[in-house]
Amino acid sequence: MGNSTACLLISCPDKQGLVAKIANFIYSNGGNIIHADQHTDFENGLFLTRIEWLLDDFNLPQDLIAPAFNSIAQPLEAKWELHFSDSIPRLAIWVSKQDHCLLDLLWRYRAKEFIAEIPLIISNHPNLKEVAEQFNIDFHHIPITKDTKAEQEKKQLEILADYKIDLVVLAKYMQILSNEFVTQFPRIINIHHSFLPAFVGANPYHKAYERGVKIIGATSHYVTADLDAGPIIEQDVVRVSHRDAVEDLIRKGKDLERIVLARAVRLHLKNRVLVYGNRTVVFE
Repeated sequence: MGNSTACLLISCPDKQGLVAKIANFIYSNGGNIIHADQHTDFENGLFLTRIEWLLDDFNLPQDLIAPAFNSIAQPLEAKWELHFSDSIPRLAIWVSKQDHCLLDLLWRYRAKEFIAEIPLIISNHPNLKEVAEQFNIDFHHIPITKDTKAEQEKKQLEILADYKIDLVVLAKYMQILSNEFVTQFPRIINIHHSFLPAFVGANPYHKAYERGVKIIGATSHYVTADLDAGPIIEQDVVRVSHRDAVEDLIRKGKDLERIVLARAVRLHLKNRVLVYGNRTVVFE
């Protein structure tokens, strides 16, 4: 197996002995723990943890780990996910006309900063087809109008299934996904050009300029049925001043968008984000 690892993300009602029960499951099967982190949400009485261990010399084959752990998880009323490092996620990047987030993700992908495959780019405009061709990635142009939205989203879901996509990254895809789409494919990360929850929706830099803000930000979050209100993965800010015009805010904001989206995608791919309710715990 080399250095293959398994990783559990777990949330459950807090009680004594949880760390020991989970660690003992790994220890008793010959596992060597290489990362363990935890957080207790006292307000909601929840215990949240991420634990990763080497599969070298682990007594259970991969297909038996989940059913074996489930016998422990059920009495704990735990919600949990199991991931393996040798299972490579497949990403689809969705774009419109802006290329800064797309190019940044593709450069990092080429530099092997992400352990993933990116076989697919989908866009509602044809503008970035040449970028996809430069990186030898399939490009699908699917224009969206109010009248064709339902039909085109059905086509998008079919394409995601054909390519066996695990995660969609909205890299400035300037369309609102329907509730029906998100319900059928909930594994979506978005970048929003604002420090949410401030300036939700369109034109946040113009709104920020009008308010005379002293910092602007960017937010990457999981997509839910509520616009720009999904669980937040990563955020950052940069200072601005009265000397900055709207164009300066946009330029500085684009720099942030690239960095924040890349961080969020990396954290997700490394299985370091645990979602509970509309919040996240990020185990860095």
